[in-house]
Amino acid sequence: MIPEEPPPPGSFVVDARTERVGRGVAADGHRLRLAPIGGGREWHCASGTARPATVTERLSAATAFMNAHSRGEVV
Repeated sequence: MIPEEPPPPGSFVVDARTERVGRGVAADGHRLRLAPIGGGREWHCASGTARPATVTERLSAATAFMNAHSRGEVV
């Protein structure tokens, strides 16, 4: 079995442990560093628990960020 390649930096992925959508920042072996859409604190996840985000998931995460921004919850 060929090990799965981590998603390329800049791609949108879902951390299956938390269902959070993030943008891939870097991959270090079997760990990915992800950044939330719209910025914020980055987090790590195992590359085996990440999957590509669907268009719907990307739009939902971006909309949630924009709504929070318009309410003044994030800068």
